[in-house]
Amino acid sequence: MAVEELYDKKVKCPVCETQFTSKKVKYSKLRVKSKDSDLLTYYKGENPLKYNVFICPMCGYAATEEKYNDISNDKKAIVRDKITSRWKEREFSTPRVIDEAIMCYKLALNCGDVLAFKKAYNGGLCLSIAWLYRMKNDKKNEGKFLGFALNLFVEAYSTESLINSSIDEITLAYLIGEIQRRLGNTDEAIKWFSNVVSHSLISTKPKIKKLAREQWNLVRENQKG
Repeated sequence: MAVEELYDKKVKCPVCETQFTSKKVKYSKLRVKSKDSDLLTYYKGENPLKYNVFICPMCGYAATEEKYNDISNDKKAIVRDKITSRWKEREFSTPRVIDEAIMCYKLALNCGDVLAFKKAYNGGLCLSIAWLYRMKNDKKNEGKFLGFALNLFVEAYSTESLINSSIDEITLAYLIGEIQRRLGNTDEAIKWFSNVVSHSLISTKPKIKKLAREQWNLVRENQKG
C-alpha cells in the first residue's frame, strides 16, 4: 500500500459533532489504469473507492462523502436511537485494505437502510461493495451484491425522483442493463440498453450512449453464438 498517496481529511460528524480524520487519496496521485463496463475504475496505486465512506468513531454514523452532511434532524435522532445505542467506539482513520473498505460500505449500507435513504443511493453502495469484491476476485459475493444493486436500482428508476441525486436517469438505466447482462439476464439487458440509446436526452451522455451500444451488440452477438 502506497501510504504517501493518502492524506488525512478532517471531518465533523453532523450527528454528534465529533471531529475525526478519514484517509483520502491525493487527487494529484490518481492515474487511471482501466475501466470496467459497469463504470468501476481501476487506478495505478490506491483506489479512492476504498475511502469514499466516512464513519464517525463515536456514534457510528456512516455515509459516503457526498452524502455525509445531508442528514435531517429527524434522521439524526434515528441514528442515536438505532445505531449509536448499539455502537462500540472504533477507529477508521488508518489506510484500508479491501476487506476493511467492504466493512465500511456495509456499515454505510446499514445506516442507509435504517435511515430509509433513497433506493438509488443504497443501490450505489451495493454496487460499490460488488466492485470491491471483484477487486479481490470474490465472484460469489460480487454476484450477490450486484443482485442487491439491481433490485434497488430498478425500484429507484420506477419510483424515485433523481433530482439532486448523484446519478442521472440515463446512467441508472445503463447500469441496470449492464448488471442484467453480467447476471445473465440477456433479454432484460437488451431492453434496458434499448431504453438508453432511445432516451430523449441521450445526446447529453455520449459516453453512456457508446457503452450502451457496445454492450447491446455484445449481448446480441452472444445470443447468436
